[in-house]
Amino acid sequence: MNDSLICIALVDDHALIREGVRALLETVEHYRVVGEAGSAEEAVTLVERERPDIVLMDIGLKDVSGLELTATLTRRFPSLRVLILSMYSDRQYVRQSLQAGAAGYVLKDATSREIIAAIKALAVGGRYYSGALAEALTGYASTPEAVLTPRESQILQMMAQGLNNKAMARELAISVRTVETHRLNIRRKLDIEKPADLMRQAMQHSRQRCHLYND
Repeated sequence: MNDSLICIALVDDHALIREGVRALLETVEHYRVVGEAGSAEEAVTLVERERPDIVLMDIGLKDVSGLELTATLTRRFPSLRVLILSMYSDRQYVRQSLQAGAAGYVLKDATSREIIAAIKALAVGGRYYSGALAEALTGYASTPEAVLTPRESQILQMMAQGLNNKAMARELAISVRTVETHRLNIRRKLDIEKPADLMRQAMQHSRQRCHLYND
């Protein structure tokens, strides 16, 4: 991510909301809104063209759920950070956003200061869940099952079994590059930097699953 400039894309099917958020962000030094999208198709095209650092994502899009779009974008662009900006405070949405790969969740009625704080947190590789939303994740985000997709969980389990990327690709009938993307997503979601720490997490994940199935 650019140290001097944070490039942001806005995805919301209400133009008035996008205009308000853009006006807010344009007052912040080093923040640059590189584009807006009102649909999933427009969002994918925008991200492919501009490669923003952060996407502010609405859940209630008309064509595709913002959560589904988040999963698509974070899968295709592993370095992308998504901040959900939504009117929905239901804890299920918060948890689903985590599973989809979002790095934060802020309500639309949040103060401008909080929205800026959330973007700042994501820009440096952190996460941000405002107010009571964080309580919905207590004891939940700490387990890999809470944040990983079924395929990512499967990859983690196979790593614990000692399979390398080529072996996993062959076993799952996918490309080695796809396996590498899954591994990158796992490291990003679990905030793991070193390969050794990833293997340690894989072993722990495997033991937890065995314990679960044996209970």
